[in-house]
Formats: sequence, C-alpha cells, structure tokens
Amino acid sequence: MRNFELLDTVKLDDSSGLITFTIQAQTTGQPVVAMRREGGYIALSASYGPFEIALRPRFQELSRTLSRLQPVEGLQTTRQVGTAQAYLSVGLKSDGVLLLRPTIVANATGHIAFNLALTASARKALFDWLPVEPES
Repeated sequence: MRNFELLDTVKLDDSSGLITFTIQAQTTGQPVVAMRREGGYIALSASYGPFEIALRPRFQELSRTLSRLQPVEGLQTTRQVGTAQAYLSVGLKSDGVLLLRPTIVANATGHIAFNLALTASARKALFDWLPVEPES
C-alpha cells in the first residue's frame, strides 16, 4: 500500500519562476516539490530530507498529460511522463487531489519513488502556473 504525503502549501517566486509545494506543519524530513520552466522542459525537484529525485520532463508532454487526467476509482496513478528509467507518474482523485510519484528505476530489480500528493487548491495553483487547460 502506498502512503502519500499531502502537500498543502504553495509558494511562487516570480523573480526566479520557481513554484514550490510543501506541507504547512514543520516535520522531520520536510517534503518539498519545486518546479521551474526551462525552455521546453520543466525542472522538477522532489526532496524528502536529504534525498532528492530530479527530473526534466518535456513541458508539452507534462501539460498535455495533466490536461487529460480523469479520476479513476481503484487506480492511484494513471499516466506517466518521462522515460522508462526516470518518470513522473500522475493520478487524479475524485476530490481533486493530484497524486505525484517521481520515480527513478535502477533496473528490473527495483526503483525509488516518492509518493506525494497536492491538495485540490495546490493542484489548481500548479495548473494555473503551467498553464494546463483541461480537455473538453
């Protein structure tokens, strides 16, 4: 069973273009997701204490994938952005929470991933920042 850490606080730094998601309560390891647009890519850093997963998915692919998300009961993440070795799995819950699983695959024997989630308000801030237009 996956345990997702819910990120509920958004900080946007207009001068650097960095959007950061954290949790309001101060905890050991303080999970953080930070993103910045770099040309045709999104630089994404997911950290938990001293551990970090850094990904650079293509902006168009990430935006398109997020725009097509629909809640699917029983499935946590329904789409992936990236390659077979490094990717971001995403899913949408019926309450508007966005699930994020940045993952690095070592080989066929294992992987490392962070199980993170953005509250509905944090997801809206991300979609406005990118921007993501839901498909009709």
